Amino acid sequence: MRLILFIIASSLMLGCVKRTISISSNPPGALVWVNDREVGRTPVSFNFTYHGEYDIRIEGEGSEPIMTTAWTDRPFWDAPFVDLAAEVAPINIDTKTVWHFELGPLKNNPEELLQRAKKLRTYTQGVDRE
Repeated sequence: MRLILFIIASSLMLGCVKRTISISSNPPGALVWVNDREVGRTPVSFNFTYHGEYDIRIEGEGSEPIMTTAWTDRPFWDAPFVDLAAEVAPINIDTKTVWHFELGPLKNNPEELLQRAKKLRTYTQGVDRE
């Protein structure tokens, strides 16, 4: 009976480690994908399991899309073997990573595109002759 009470009491004392990424953008309301998974519109927060590198894609109405990578920094309590103690410690630990992105105006000027195409064409014609 004491063993059962000890197990129940021990399980109630366990804490947890919560890892959260929060992403904001200017202007807000941009659609966000993390590792090719849609997570929502900015500002958005979601839980994650592993620290490391994440592929980010952000698209906003009338804004140039952003495709980049971002990292989460591992705190000391998430180091190997220390994380086991952190998981069973009778406290709650929150790790918050915050990323902010500035979306620029959409660059879809047809004249600029034609100028770049003509410049590329003359460059490649010069390369073919060599």
